[in-house]
Amino acid sequence: MDSKKLGLWHSAIVGSAGFIFFVGLWEVVVRLGFIDPFFLPAPSQVMERALAMTTGKDAVLLNDIRMSGTRVLTGFLLSAVVGVPLGLIMGTSRLVRAFLNPIVSIIRPLPALSWIPLSMLWLGIDEQQKYAIVFMGCFASVLVYTIDATLKVDPLLILAARNLGAKRLHTLRFIVLPGALPNILSGLKVVLAIAWTCVISAEMVGANSGLGFRIWTAKEWSDTGQVLVGMLCISLTVLVLDIIYRVIEKVLLPWKRMS
Repeated sequence: MDSKKLGLWHSAIVGSAGFIFFVGLWEVVVRLGFIDPFFLPAPSQVMERALAMTTGKDAVLLNDIRMSGTRVLTGFLLSAVVGVPLGLIMGTSRLVRAFLNPIVSIIRPLPALSWIPLSMLWLGIDEQQKYAIVFMGCFASVLVYTIDATLKVDPLLILAARNLGAKRLHTLRFIVLPGALPNILSGLKVVLAIAWTCVISAEMVGANSGLGFRIWTAKEWSDTGQVLVGMLCISLTVLVLDIIYRVIEKVLLPWKRMS
């Protein structure tokens, strides 16, 4: 086993030990009465609540995860489909970048919450409204990350391709995109986390399912355990998506895997 694999195993063992210590300390502190379980239930109580929400008469947890995940992925993918090509064009064309920069500068600072009133007026409270909020919350970030990644491509490579007779479309396809792809994927990974903040905000207003809705209704009933279950499910779902994203990244960047 090489030193890299040993380092990974060491990090995994140390990380697991730290997690077990944290959970154990949390359990002990609550059980000994230092913290009121009403405000912060013990991990065992949180797991009991999660089990009840998964298998009991209130078995809504799996459906909430599915609904939130669908909304996140739909809005995120739509923003990527629109934002990445447009970002590549803006990154390679000064004229287009100058023309669209004022619009991007207006949209970029707006948080997802600010789109909720307009989206409800335009789309009602159906699923399209949730998709729209995630899309608008992610689109500007995808665009900015893509433009930045495109501008970091070595201009000498682009110049060499054009001197050899490559057309603009071929230069974009075979030079700019492969050169910018690692930074684009890194940016999309950040945006995927942003998408979760958007969907949780959307589900707290005008929704009847989803992890954000479940957390918000738990607050109304002072059900701290359910709040923590919802938060834990968000973290676990993001972790699973992150693992899947890393696999996709290795497929799209074979040269990075070989290095």
